[in-house]
Amino acid sequence: MKAIIIGAGPAGLTAAWEFSKHHIKTIILESDTETGGISRTVDRNGWKFDIGGHRFFTKVQEVYDIWDEMLDKDDFIMRPRMSRIYYNGKFFDYPLKASNALINLGVFEAVRCVLSYIKVRIFPIKNIDNFESWVASRFGWRLYNIFFKTYTEKVWGVPANTIGADWASQRIKNLSLGKAITNALLPKRNSAIITTLIDEFKYPKLGPGMMWDSASNRLLDKGHQIIFDSRVEKITKIAKQYEVRTKENTFTCDAVFSSMPLAHLPKTLDPTPPDEVLKAGDNLKFRDFLTVALVVDQKFAFPDNWIYIHEPHVKVGRVQNYGSWSPFLVKEGKTCLGLEYFVTKDDELWRMSNENLIQLGINELEKLKLIDKGSAEEGYVVRMPKAYPVYDLDYKENIEIIKNWLLKEHPNLYPMGRNGMHRYNNQDHSMMTAVKSVRNYVLNEQNNIWGINVDDGYHEEGIVERSVPTQNK
Repeated sequence: MKAIIIGAGPAGLTAAWEFSKHHIKTIILESDTETGGISRTVDRNGWKFDIGGHRFFTKVQEVYDIWDEMLDKDDFIMRPRMSRIYYNGKFFDYPLKASNALINLGVFEAVRCVLSYIKVRIFPIKNIDNFESWVASRFGWRLYNIFFKTYTEKVWGVPANTIGADWASQRIKNLSLGKAITNALLPKRNSAIITTLIDEFKYPKLGPGMMWDSASNRLLDKGHQIIFDSRVEKITKIAKQYEVRTKENTFTCDAVFSSMPLAHLPKTLDPTPPDEVLKAGDNLKFRDFLTVALVVDQKFAFPDNWIYIHEPHVKVGRVQNYGSWSPFLVKEGKTCLGLEYFVTKDDELWRMSNENLIQLGINELEKLKLIDKGSAEEGYVVRMPKAYPVYDLDYKENIEIIKNWLLKEHPNLYPMGRNGMHRYNNQDHSMMTAVKSVRNYVLNEQNNIWGINVDDGYHEEGIVERSVPTQNK
């Protein structure tokens, strides 16, 4: 068996790792000059940036086992999980707690929010197939406009009613205002099982890139090849084999495991797919991402790993505090705050110079009063294209067209990972799509790869047993 793996991110490296367990060596083609994909750690003058923030938590024990195989246990640290919403100069718990949210909003606004929620219970929203209506049906229109609309539209750059409801069902805790109030007033008793967000997570002390650098080095030691700066230009099916061509080389193999964007995959295939498939690929959209990292004094650090910025008068969507992720990412007495901007490649923000982006970041942190004027000491910019597959109202249909055609015409071509399947996978999801794909090929298993990460339960929810009265967390 000869296999070519496209992409050296979490999915691609995990696929090679699984192949090793079956004593099969692979060739990994990576278009960039380093491993990790969006899970890499960027190093600038000794400051380390985790692009987007990557928590090492999973409900799948097998993934934990793989992490421990790839990276020495001593290189992991346990970190407390904390994130909040910043709105109107105040911090709100995330996920929303009824008491905290309503108190911070003030009596008048709190009453309006509760009345708004009561209204949607009396007069239910009929069509909840989009993000806006899905959230409003559970929290009321007023809380939706305060806590969900601004951030969501920053992320996606489009009206919230054009984003699919499944984005909400997977990324927002399965909670409504009614449940939040009930849990606050009538805490569970008698060893009740409570669904909550995890309290802590594993984290490589030098950032997620430490994991993938270690994995790639161990794969090289096992005889795998990783060829950088090797963008795949053409995948040609010849009988039961494939020719995979880059600018410099052509490789022959029996199977291809692809984490390249699903939107681009049809265009690389020879023979050319039907127009319907090509059009479906063209219709899949991405959101790009850039980080402005600002070095400030430790006094401006906050305990959160990150905070969501719901202020509509600034462009920043989220702020990371890298020192809260790991003290090894920052320098003593200082911290680094990462301002995250959700953009579309080649728009105004993406084209802005690094100097102007750094100044924008400084201005916005000062406007938010998260730092004092003149306190930012230095700044860095990191751009990351195709960071988020867009869940618009038509994305499922377009994926189905591509998926069904591939299953029929290319049974030994396996899309996997976040961009490879155009699915908002986290690391553990991407890794499992790789593991299961390899087993389908090597062992002839019948794992449903497309069934991974489709449940409505948030990936960071855990089941916690408590024997004493407690408030919802």
